[in-house]
Amino acid sequence: MSRDPGTPIVAVLGASGLIGEALCNFLLSQDYEVVPVARRFTPVQTDAWRGRWMRYSLVDADTASLSAFLAGTKADVVVNCVGALQDAPGASASNANRDFVERLVEALQTSEERSPLLIHISIPGLPEDDRTEFSLGKRAAEAAIRRSALSYVILHPGFVVAQAAFGGSALMRSLAVVPFDLPDEVAERPFAVTDARDIGRTVAFLLDQSTTGRSTWQASWDMMEDEPRTVGEVLARLSARLAGPRRRVELPHWMLITAGVAGDAVSRLGWRPPVRSTALSEMRRGVTGDATSWRAATGLVPLSGPATLDTIAATVQERWFARLYLLKAFIFGILVTFWIVSGGIAVSVAFDAAVEILTDRGFARSPAEIVTVATSLMDIAIGVLIANRRTCRIGLLAGIGLSIVYMLGAALITPGLWIDPLGALVKTGPAIVLMMVGLAVIEDR
Repeated sequence: MSRDPGTPIVAVLGASGLIGEALCNFLLSQDYEVVPVARRFTPVQTDAWRGRWMRYSLVDADTASLSAFLAGTKADVVVNCVGALQDAPGASASNANRDFVERLVEALQTSEERSPLLIHISIPGLPEDDRTEFSLGKRAAEAAIRRSALSYVILHPGFVVAQAAFGGSALMRSLAVVPFDLPDEVAERPFAVTDARDIGRTVAFLLDQSTTGRSTWQASWDMMEDEPRTVGEVLARLSARLAGPRRRVELPHWMLITAGVAGDAVSRLGWRPPVRSTALSEMRRGVTGDATSWRAATGLVPLSGPATLDTIAATVQERWFARLYLLKAFIFGILVTFWIVSGGIAVSVAFDAAVEILTDRGFARSPAEIVTVATSLMDIAIGVLIANRRTCRIGLLAGIGLSIVYMLGAALITPGLWIDPLGALVKTGPAIVLMMVGLAVIEDR
């Protein structure tokens, strides 16, 4: 990699995430030398960062491999944006939040050249308020950094608002356009906002400092608006921004708990729902901090919460996303139920009736039974494929294909079903369209 002498290189670990992506885009727009690093990137990211990104499974690497990889980036500054809210299939949150950071610290300290400055993105709040595995892991990572001989800056942003939406930020956008308010227990919690660009400006400040000779830091900064709002106030401002409804009904607390339990359950299938038990616990805790030391050290002034929220584009596509985001769970949930239940009914309580449809059209009993069992099992298999995040796209495509086969087959073999009083075949068309909608909204990033 060629560069002008004296121009620092910054490696952004976890560049495909919300904060990592926003940071890379900001620094690149300011003509800094950036190396985005992540296990995988979206097609949009690979195109935007063409020739710069490096695909690497950070959290799975041992210390020696991580040290060799980081040396290959030639980074003068390493920004760690890696983190996970809760466990997912094949991915441990404690590994991402704590163990990886410990290996990263060790890898940076074993560098044959001068160790890069480590900028670590953590969470705000007081350690004594840490209750979840997520917050305890994040705090343990901070302790590992402080024990090291590295030059470091630990950043504690509040609720990060970026142009992209993922996780909590996507959920808040969606809640803003539905006629529901959060329970007072959650709505009244403090919720300080941070503009993602302030993280970028902070990293840019540290990069500029390195070019003027300062390379040693041992700092920990809260960075957020000076006058924190509550969750309810942030939601109300977003609602006004996105033209949400004026009349709102307070959600019962049990409904939030149920949503968290459901989120934990579907996460075992590879999905990353924004409503999970840890997310609710962290929201009840609130987001607070004191940005005085950050302001004094950098000279930066944060945007207020309302001003930050007003940077969200109030375009029709933004409002479409907000309205569809919560519906996404219902779209996939009803499709999974549709395929599994319809296949289960046909192979069990309605088996004889399903076989009769074929025997009445000239099929022998045995082939009719085989076809009924085979199609029922295919229906159930499609439901299972859609339920699993890794195979969902395959399941949706298979569902569309099989539905078309059913419609064509019925037209040839049992055309009378098209005028069935319950419209069984006519309803297949809307089911196909719903699966197409599922394909359109399946991406998380």
